[in-house]
Amino acid sequence: MTGILILCALAAFVALLALRALAMRPPVPASEAPAPIAPVDADGAASRLSRLIRARTVSSRDPDGWDPKEFDGFRGLLPGLYPKAHGAMELELIAGHSMLYRWKGKGRGEPLVLMSHYDVVPASDEGWTRPPFSGDLHDGKVWGRGAIDTKCTLVCALEAIERLVEEGFVPERDVYLSFGHNEEIGGDGAPAIVAHLAAKGVKPGLVLDEGGAVVEGVFPGVSRPLAMVGVAEKGVTDVELSVKSAGGHSSTPPWKGASWRIARAVMRLEARPFPAGFPEATKAMFSRLGPHASFGLRLVFANMWLFEPLLLRVFGKAGGELNAMCRTTAAVTMLEGSPAANVLPAVAKAVVNVRIAIGQTVDTAVARMKDVIDDPLVEMRVLLPGEPSPVSELSGPGFDALTATISDVYPAAVVAPYVVMGGTDARHFSRASSTVYRFSPFEFSKAERASMHAVNEAIPVASLAKGVEFYARLIRRVG
Repeated sequence: MTGILILCALAAFVALLALRALAMRPPVPASEAPAPIAPVDADGAASRLSRLIRARTVSSRDPDGWDPKEFDGFRGLLPGLYPKAHGAMELELIAGHSMLYRWKGKGRGEPLVLMSHYDVVPASDEGWTRPPFSGDLHDGKVWGRGAIDTKCTLVCALEAIERLVEEGFVPERDVYLSFGHNEEIGGDGAPAIVAHLAAKGVKPGLVLDEGGAVVEGVFPGVSRPLAMVGVAEKGVTDVELSVKSAGGHSSTPPWKGASWRIARAVMRLEARPFPAGFPEATKAMFSRLGPHASFGLRLVFANMWLFEPLLLRVFGKAGGELNAMCRTTAAVTMLEGSPAANVLPAVAKAVVNVRIAIGQTVDTAVARMKDVIDDPLVEMRVLLPGEPSPVSELSGPGFDALTATISDVYPAAVVAPYVVMGGTDARHFSRASSTVYRFSPFEFSKAERASMHAVNEAIPVASLAKGVEFYARLIRRVG
């Protein structure tokens, strides 16, 4: 009799889990079709992006490693490429080379801020199908450094404003274009723009920067395209580990010398990763994806109270992006020892790039690393501290306007929030607004995503048409 009761209770429990999974249904799509817009001149946009890619706006922390004339030349092209937009907007240069445009609205509502950056990382010709600064139009794509990261968003925003001005549209509220010149090196452009707006008493109502995109095949069990909207980003901090020694000749090595201690510290960090946990933004992502997932995954997402420990274990074992979604990560990226093969190092060093999860801080991350390394001879120094950003609102007018616009342009995509693993200029605006989002309005294949900071960066001309449509619709909806 007891066994029967246990089986009945177990069956009821399983049925409850299944019912919770079945109750996860996708939201009913809006019955209203999006308002039609005039056809986008995709070829014209591609031609203008091509011209801008030819400006070698490579940023560098080395004062002699970048050419200000290339940045000046880039800016000098814009009024001729977008004359109507420049006739309607005011331009201020911030921090020397960052651009802040203002399209004055009719009212006094909180403004829309569209962000991009026009600096790029270095590139040599080696390995490229088309030269990286050629801007070649080939095989239906625009090729070159910045085609995806992120001269494409700069071009699409200006294209949208150019056509809206031509149509006689005037926004209800101000629209700002924030185009940074040194995002790739974590420079002062975007922080200076935020400080400038704050000094003028401008509080943004909606801020949009690069980050997520429309992607496929990135989440197991979900077959539909996903429009991933970054609502926060992990902190980025570099920590230097160093051990000093007397040095000397390698023929008489000491016991447990500087290199050995650095190697042991690295191995200890690898052996004891940071604790795993899902922030609320990631749980919200699961809730959005759940109704579109396979039944097995839906069962898990609908019953996170039960399956969360198992899911954390699976994500951690999977490594890569799934592991990074659920914890602070510490990657050793630089090692330094002796300058010669037969010389013992006087100082052995390692630099650890730490991506700090939402809910943690630089101080807590460094304190844990110190405990894990557990060696008083290993000195730790924070080189570039960067805290995680606040989590932006997951509902409300700003988020709803953004998600509705995405659905207008990409009706088949499932819109879901997520935490950005890398760093963007958007984090600086988090001090001024609780509605800061990270989404590039393009469909990116795995190869296109992989080309950022790598070879063969290129964007399809058809994608530019979608990008222009997106910005035009967002400005009309918000403005």
